[in-house]
Amino acid sequence: MLAGQLPRGCVEKLEMSAPFEIIVGRIETLALDAVVNAANRQLMPGSGVDGALRTAAGPKLTEATNRIPPILTGEAVLTPGFDAPMKFIIHTAAPVWTDEGPQSAKVAGLAKCYTSAIKMAASRGFESIAFPCLGTGIYRWPRGFACGIAVAACEQELVNAPKLKRVVFCCFTEDDAKIYRDGLGVS
Repeated sequence: MLAGQLPRGCVEKLEMSAPFEIIVGRIETLALDAVVNAANRQLMPGSGVDGALRTAAGPKLTEATNRIPPILTGEAVLTPGFDAPMKFIIHTAAPVWTDEGPQSAKVAGLAKCYTSAIKMAASRGFESIAFPCLGTGIYRWPRGFACGIAVAACEQELVNAPKLKRVVFCCFTEDDAKIYRDGLGVS
């Protein structure tokens, strides 16, 4: 793939002030240093982003996650990308919006997913990372609310990750991309 080209399945790229980008497409097609997986705490195979990444990476990904103990909400762990185009996959588990408990703890947990992933990327010297819309699928976070948390958490943590030059918000739908454009104040 030539520099500047989008992988198959990506229909839009919107560049804005570095390092943020918004694309509409499939996260499992991105050839970056790392992509973030919307995992469950047990790191067991799931659907959505997790299922797509496992299909792209092949069975070695599940073999690898089977050897990792369950993670806490907001914690991040790393595996190779195996047969997928990204070098590494950072797995993190968002809190479930509809679970019992204080909203502030849930917000902190979702923010920690983003900051933990950026810390992991920075500790490895990665220059690029892509995030899906964490928590907005079966975990039922309101999309606009989750986007605001994502943008704020990434902006906050990026000051500690000077080598990270590219942060991609990979949205599955144009509706999600519009929310991220609005959240980042770009048209």
